[in-house]
Amino acid sequence: MKVVVQRSKRASVVVDGQTVGEISSGLVLLVGVTHEDTEEDVRWMADKVAGLRIFEDDSGKMNLSVTDTGGQILSVSQFTLYGDCRKGRRPNFMAAARPEQVEPLYEKFNEALRTAGLTVETGRFGAMMDVSLVNDGPVTLILESRP
Repeated sequence: MKVVVQRSKRASVVVDGQTVGEISSGLVLLVGVTHEDTEEDVRWMADKVAGLRIFEDDSGKMNLSVTDTGGQILSVSQFTLYGDCRKGRRPNFMAAARPEQVEPLYEKFNEALRTAGLTVETGRFGAMMDVSLVNDGPVTLILESRP
């Protein structure tokens, strides 16, 4: 499982001209799933995201998590995170899991974040989405459940 984490001042997802997910400050997560990913990967990743200390404390140091700050999550499924561009000019998506495997794991990931006490908004699985955000910092990290 691979997640791009972006600290955000605000963010939204629009599908067919309608806002389907929107947050104020918190994290935007672009979530990719590969063939070997399991519910264990989902639990590990949700715990990592909820506890990741990338928000500044009163001293200006990154010591606070999204949980500590009361921030929100905007989670967007993103199969292109497993695009392989090493050969040729067109990405190969063979490492990305099929939608029927991804969707249940993606939903469990979002539910694990909610269980951790976070407010989670989402895009629409499988849809063409317009994702907007104001990146805070900018702070952007890539997390992987398997090296």
